[in-house]
Amino acid sequence: MSGFPTLRALALGLGLIAAGPAFAAGEEVELPNTRFSFEGLFGHFDRASAQRGFQVYKEVCASCHSMHLMSYRNLRQIGLSEAEVAAIAATVQVTDGPNDDGQMIERPGRASDRFKSPFANEQAARAANNNAYPPDLSVITKAREGGADYIHALLLGYGDPPAGVQVAEGLHYNKYFAGHQIAMPQPLSEGQVEYHDGTKATLEQMATDVTQFLTWAAEPEMEERKALGVKMIIFLTILGGLAYAVKRKVWHDVH
Repeated sequence: MSGFPTLRALALGLGLIAAGPAFAAGEEVELPNTRFSFEGLFGHFDRASAQRGFQVYKEVCASCHSMHLMSYRNLRQIGLSEAEVAAIAATVQVTDGPNDDGQMIERPGRASDRFKSPFANEQAARAANNNAYPPDLSVITKAREGGADYIHALLLGYGDPPAGVQVAEGLHYNKYFAGHQIAMPQPLSEGQVEYHDGTKATLEQMATDVTQFLTWAAEPEMEERKALGVKMIIFLTILGGLAYAVKRKVWHDVH
């Protein structure tokens, strides 16, 4: 893994995601269609990918980005066991209380706790990131135009600028970012994370996995919603057929 400067760069860069995929007047940049498993009427979350994505978030993003809407117990929905969730929660210290003496105490995290924020407050977050406020990632894929495709593209959109394009000092070229010049250096690098399941941590793999996890976090009910939609379509199709049959039966003698 890279050191703290890279983590800070990630915070600054994702902070700039808040701008969304806006470009100069008349300019259009087409986002690649990643074809995630959750797309389409019958789409579903790839839980192995989401688990790897959580690992990327935990080891890279969580140093600067909060996920206020997530509790550790929610991780059961992507296939982690109760024991695994409890162990993950226990790695953080949570301020709780007051106790019987009126004092706040520090205790190991529990599965019912929200994800611990990396900073005590917004001012502390800005002070640690050159006055940039790293956004909460709980619903980032729903909040940004382009959704999962935009987040994925941004993470992979670094490269050399085209001929004739000058990049300002301290900025980096990204073809999917507004204005194409971003303060965040490329945040992910080959082998930056050692996946627990042995999957090779390529740049593409990590970007795909963390996007899968963030999409699940933003819409954990998506699979249930799609399943209900399919059932409603089947029900309405059958109901429509019955209504037509009844109509034919009732009116078949009318000329």
